Amino acid sequence: MRYEFKYLVPSENYTALRAALLPFLRADKFAAQQPNGMYTVRSIYFDTPSFEMYHTKVEGIAHRMKVRLRGYNLGDDGSPVFMEIKRKYEGPILKNRADAPFEVVCELFKSGVAFDDYAAQIKNPDNARRFFYQILSRNLLPVVNVIYEREPYLGKNFNIENDFRLTFDLHLRSVSYPTVDKLYDESGATFAFPGFFIMEVKFNQYCPDWIKPILEDFQLRKEPASKYVGTIDSNHFINPYSHGEAFSKSSLFAQHGATKFEKHKFTHTDAPALATNL
Repeated sequence: MRYEFKYLVPSENYTALRAALLPFLRADKFAAQQPNGMYTVRSIYFDTPSFEMYHTKVEGIAHRMKVRLRGYNLGDDGSPVFMEIKRKYEGPILKNRADAPFEVVCELFKSGVAFDDYAAQIKNPDNARRFFYQILSRNLLPVVNVIYEREPYLGKNFNIENDFRLTFDLHLRSVSYPTVDKLYDESGATFAFPGFFIMEVKFNQYCPDWIKPILEDFQLRKEPASKYVGTIDSNHFINPYSHGEAFSKSSLFAQHGATKFEKHKFTHTDAPALATNL
């Protein structure tokens, strides 16, 4: 279980806010390997034909879920890609995550492919089964690829039990109705929240006292600031109030067609088998 607080911050406050926070933070080791201390996050979000996951977020439903495929920077066939289910239970968040090479994940989405043939190449295959169970049993299809630059930090006095992290997520943009193999392609991207960036504060047990005066100084208040909702709302190609649009416009659906997609759902392996250990 983990807690996440989000803040929508005017871009003109970036330099001053960063300077106020840095004395309490240390760089994330992965970002420190990048030239500018940032990496690019790319996440294809899946949803039902009626955009259930969008609406549960907008309506503030206490128990909700997101299903996404995540990669980083400019990957290739061998780059690790993460299959994630993110659940929110009122306050805390629980995440199931599995990863495999990009080329393996692309294969798993193809019609007629058996999951067990690739299980040995997947880290945490039970979580991958959970991921595909959600995809197949709920007819989820890729709706939007959410892309941004992330500048991540850890608390300077790092406590592994609390695992405090703070990130600046910049230049939020999206591509509508991507296919899985286009995870690293952002051609025609549309920007969201112009003039703002998102700061996220994450922890397991408590939020450190030192951050509260800084939040007050910059008049920052915790708010939803959902990247998924924000990119959907900014993308005129997507209408979450049109029932069935996720099916009619999804490239995956257009590629396979209704008949093939029904076959595709149950040739990975039957849904009851995927439900094992859920």
